Amino acid sequence: MKLPLEGVRVLDSTYVVAMPYTCGILADLGADVIKIEGPAHLDGTRGLSLPEGPDGNSSGDYWNKKAGFTTMNRGKRSLTLDMGRQEGRDLFIEMLKVSDVVVENFTPRVMKKWNLTYDDIKKIKPDIIMVSNTGYGHSDGPYATYPGQATTMEATHGTASVTGYPDELPGKAGRSYVDFLASWHALFAIASALRYRNRTGKGQWVDIGMYQLGVSFISEYIMDWISNTRLPSRIGNRHPQYAPQGCYPTNEDDRWITISAINEKQWANLCDFMNRKDLLNDPRFLNNELRIINHDQIDEIITQFTKDYERFELTEKLQQLGIPSGPVLDVRDSSISKHHWDRGFLERVDGPKERGIGPRVLIARPWHLNKSNIKIKGYGPALGDGNDDILSNLLAKSNSFIQNMHDMDIVNEIPTQIREGRTSTGREGGTQTLGNGWFDKEYKKNLGIEE
Repeated sequence: MKLPLEGVRVLDSTYVVAMPYTCGILADLGADVIKIEGPAHLDGTRGLSLPEGPDGNSSGDYWNKKAGFTTMNRGKRSLTLDMGRQEGRDLFIEMLKVSDVVVENFTPRVMKKWNLTYDDIKKIKPDIIMVSNTGYGHSDGPYATYPGQATTMEATHGTASVTGYPDELPGKAGRSYVDFLASWHALFAIASALRYRNRTGKGQWVDIGMYQLGVSFISEYIMDWISNTRLPSRIGNRHPQYAPQGCYPTNEDDRWITISAINEKQWANLCDFMNRKDLLNDPRFLNNELRIINHDQIDEIITQFTKDYERFELTEKLQQLGIPSGPVLDVRDSSISKHHWDRGFLERVDGPKERGIGPRVLIARPWHLNKSNIKIKGYGPALGDGNDDILSNLLAKSNSFIQNMHDMDIVNEIPTQIREGRTSTGREGGTQTLGNGWFDKEYKKNLGIEE
């Protein structure tokens, strides 16, 4: 069965999480995604300065084996280009001419410096679709040139002001959640731009400002201020309109369950299940408004009840009574969740034997397409694994030209830092000498590298 994006080529000049994951899903959907990194500027998720590889193994090409990199970059081909040099940019421009979508997540000044803005590249290929993902968008605004990091953006888009507990400091929501907001929005925008191009023959520029995505997800608080001049407060796990709602301990060590009762029926069922029908006539809890006021007392009662149960058992019992509840899962639970596997949200991907990588479990997609059998196409690419094939077969470059690009370090399969034995910041903030210490002799021998 033909996949939705077969025949679409994507240049993925992005790093870390948001757009690499976007392009990984584009690969799942059938696109030919070419991951572009500089030989001396690798994607940070390759972990060049943190040599520990899978299963604690730090030997060989550990930068090709990081689980995080593979999750975000599965199914892609790798082309190394030193974009800081004109020769690298010239090859990038040639790649543009045979591609449909370009995705980049540099700060705005970078593409301007390289003369590779949308206005520049549409002169080269008028129907190109370009996605620019930045922290604060392309504009003349005071934040436009700021680099973006989820922890700082959660402050600027207001999420930190409502995340946390009363009388405590603002807190971030979790592991870079705005990155994934950017991923979903970018996928929607790319699909829309492709449809627009199919209908009109024209390209389009998708300019994403990540902080704006975060703002859109606190819209109810913004509306509350506009309508009532009321600022929100930090309320932890509680709900501003319903009670009870919270996170409660179970009989397991550091294992929790979340419970929410948003109407009278659910409250009555919860009281009945706890064998506390007396609470229904308690003057402190007669209606939702009173329960909100006396939430602390309700929490004490529920805590005494939940601490005698196992979280999955209790979740099942409460769900059967129509009471919204769920166990608090950690990464160990998620990786063995039967529901995650049944939904296809987790996929087992076998690593290439020649790379010494075994099977790994990767996050797939949180949605299905009922007319397409979408699967992860393969492991994340080894650095530069597509160099010769792409330059030779796609751009029709000669062997001598390709060799010259290697000699100039415009393209390479081994990080510049490794080959030159440079030092890099280590796990504890000191320095480590890379090169022979981490690059084992057998791997060098296999690549024909002389000691």
